[in-house]
Amino acid sequence: MKATLERVAAWIDERTGLYTAGRGFFEEKIPASSGWHQVFGSVALFLVLTQAFTGILLAFNYAPTPGEAYNSLRYILTEVTCGRLIRGLHHWGASMLIVVVVLHMVQVFLWGAYKKPRESTWIVGVVLLLLTLTYGLTGYLLPWDNRAYWGTVVATNIAAQLPLVGPLMARLLGGEGAVGVVTFARFYGLHVLLLPPATMLLIGLHVFLVRKHGVAPGPGDEGLSKKPFFPGQVFKDTVAIFFAFAILFLLAVAVRVPLEQLADPGDTSYIPRPEWYFLFLFQTLKLFNGPLELVGSAVLPGLAVMALILVPFIDRGKLVKVTRRTVAIAVVALAAIGWTGLTAAAVKSTPSEALAAQVDYSGPTAWIQLSPEELAGVAYFRQENCVSCHAFGRASDGPDLSRGLIHRDAAWMIRHFKDPAGMRPGSSMPAAGLSDAQLNSLAAFLLRLNPDNATVLADAPEFATQGALVYQSHQCSACHRVNGVGMTIGPALNGLARRQTRSWVADHFANPQKLSPGTSMPPYKFSPKELDNLMSYLFSLPES
Repeated sequence: MKATLERVAAWIDERTGLYTAGRGFFEEKIPASSGWHQVFGSVALFLVLTQAFTGILLAFNYAPTPGEAYNSLRYILTEVTCGRLIRGLHHWGASMLIVVVVLHMVQVFLWGAYKKPRESTWIVGVVLLLLTLTYGLTGYLLPWDNRAYWGTVVATNIAAQLPLVGPLMARLLGGEGAVGVVTFARFYGLHVLLLPPATMLLIGLHVFLVRKHGVAPGPGDEGLSKKPFFPGQVFKDTVAIFFAFAILFLLAVAVRVPLEQLADPGDTSYIPRPEWYFLFLFQTLKLFNGPLELVGSAVLPGLAVMALILVPFIDRGKLVKVTRRTVAIAVVALAAIGWTGLTAAAVKSTPSEALAAQVDYSGPTAWIQLSPEELAGVAYFRQENCVSCHAFGRASDGPDLSRGLIHRDAAWMIRHFKDPAGMRPGSSMPAAGLSDAQLNSLAAFLLRLNPDNATVLADAPEFATQGALVYQSHQCSACHRVNGVGMTIGPALNGLARRQTRSWVADHFANPQKLSPGTSMPPYKFSPKELDNLMSYLFSLPES
């Protein structure tokens, strides 16, 4: 058997050279000073492969057109087996890849491994860093939610400001006037058609150059005998990859990647914000106003990239130990302080987003389809702690009300809430301390319950249930309709976010006659919390 396997291996190697090439790769000699500080390149390559694999899995169920992209992503997150895990791996893998690539370049910079004859290796690495950032930029739009849309609007506007090539960039990105189908198609094409082959070619060239010139030895180690790449350095790379994947997997499982509501070009109140690794640039732009905007959007980033490319030609001195490279250490420290300070300032200065923007549409959102009365019933169900006896989906003292077993009308249920023992002798259920109107809302919620929407009790956000309570207590349904329920004296409130801003609605509550002369709507004096909950609820309502 062994002889047969050896003959097969020899036949394959004679015709492909795979065995010889693999053996040569693992037996490559590396400097004696090589160690843990050189694992970042292998980890980065592993993360690139992870991104490619998870991207392919996502593409199997992804529809690359606006609108359908959003719906297909929701399908992946809610219906596809391990869909949420795959998306989490792809999302957090992008962030981890940027971190690891930056750490790899910092290590090379601190050790001075870009010096002659490795200048071209460094330059290819800089281009790979730019490609990695471009992946993040183009992939940002693909979920087609509000966050993706408005973040891309900011990015295309910045690109349009570039000197000389700005108008051309705006046309190429399809961002002239507005972000739409053309922009989406070109970002998708860049993300999945152009960038992957360019990345593979550059990674191949990078590895070839590393093999050609070898790993840079430490100062004074040139005369020491080299060691094989296998098993010592392979072990270190494998351990680093294992820990990197463990962190990535933990992030994908434990940290939910939110999906906001479908992109709304009319939602001018939305506060755009880029991914965390672009926040420093976002904050830099705030430091330059008017004609100086060009400095923050183009000049400074361009100079930074140029400086990175020219590093090997600026620093041409002899290689010295990392502990003696004080200038390099100072440059890295200043860059880290600057990046951290700008990012922290961007986070601190970002206004708190509306509660409606915090809804995670990647999970069940059946609560959005409930009427205000039914949603208020969710609040009362929680308030009365009914779940302590009527748990959904598990054994409890009372019946599981989500299984569609309620065969009574609202009047019977209200009498039951008021006098449980009288309606069901021997019942240990206490009487509910609610008014008739509140009990009616609770009954309406329970009568709407079925196995398909039973998650509303856990999924309905607090602002939505509290906003529905305000809506009900002020009898807004006497004039307005929500989800088909209510009167038509006033306008229907579904899709309100597309028609008005939050500030206009707040002013309208305070003084309706000022903004809608002749209206019969009275002014309302809500507390700040009531107003925030009510508006956030109304602005989360979908189109009818």
